[in-house]
Amino acid sequence: MLLAPWAAWAVVRTFGWERGPLVAWMTFTPYMGLLSLLPLVVALGLRRWTAVAAAATVTALFALALVPRALTDSQPAVRDGVTVKVMASNLFVGRGDARAVVDLVVREHVDVLTLEELTADELARLDRAGLARALPHRQFDPARGGGSGSGLFTRWPMRPLPPVNPHPTQGEPRGLITVAGARPIDLQVIHPLPPITSAWRPQWAAILDALPKAATEANTLRVYAGDFNATLDHAKLRRLLSGDDGYVDAADAVGEGYATTWPAGRHFPPEIAIDHVLVDPRVRVEGFAVHAVAGSDHRAVVGTLRVPAG
Repeated sequence: MLLAPWAAWAVVRTFGWERGPLVAWMTFTPYMGLLSLLPLVVALGLRRWTAVAAAATVTALFALALVPRALTDSQPAVRDGVTVKVMASNLFVGRGDARAVVDLVVREHVDVLTLEELTADELARLDRAGLARALPHRQFDPARGGGSGSGLFTRWPMRPLPPVNPHPTQGEPRGLITVAGARPIDLQVIHPLPPITSAWRPQWAAILDALPKAATEANTLRVYAGDFNATLDHAKLRRLLSGDDGYVDAADAVGEGYATTWPAGRHFPPEIAIDHVLVDPRVRVEGFAVHAVAGSDHRAVVGTLRVPAG
């Protein structure tokens, strides 16, 4: 009886069977995995060997899912190419400190920036702080206003492209970025509504389902960055990472898969990792870090990428 909740959770996560409210609960899988040692210890103390075997199996299922994201993955050897830094930051409906964002962009030598929950007033503050000088090429999609706006800013020229989802509920700018000395990057901002209500879950699922896998036969490299409102324990996100044409999660690639991003600095609910940089499998991830942004409930994420030469 003690083991049953962990066993059910492990089975649902392993086979991607989350439905309804379970979709949101899947975000806490790392915490459940750690706590799965509890029924194992109790079974050992009681010398219930059948229960010990069952509990060990459940813990092993969690370990198979969770341990790899703390380990460095093998990656392509990109000897020639260009280093590109991609940053994603959710600004909490324009409350993020504009000066802190721009200072981070300058300090980290960010080349491509995605901003979610970006308002027109916040964009004006960012420009006064120097964003237009640091990253002169941009797209701003206010969507429906409020927290639904998003922006895409780059150091290099960019040609606007239509978002993959033709009817996004929130801003999802997409552009073809011309990187000197490297292959062009097709980058889209991602920010679906969180899957916490019955009305929002279908929209969340539709946006993630609409994202195509990497076109590994093409010259263009695809990158998705932003607030996915999904963790590596969601089947919808894992679909994008699976197979030879699957993307690479930048944090997971360098053993930083437990670098949490939301809710920054709070004790409840426990912090989870829902902000991601997903890159084409031909790109080498050389680093990943999270940074606090004053005023925002999300930490910014910065991925250092080595993009193959064009």
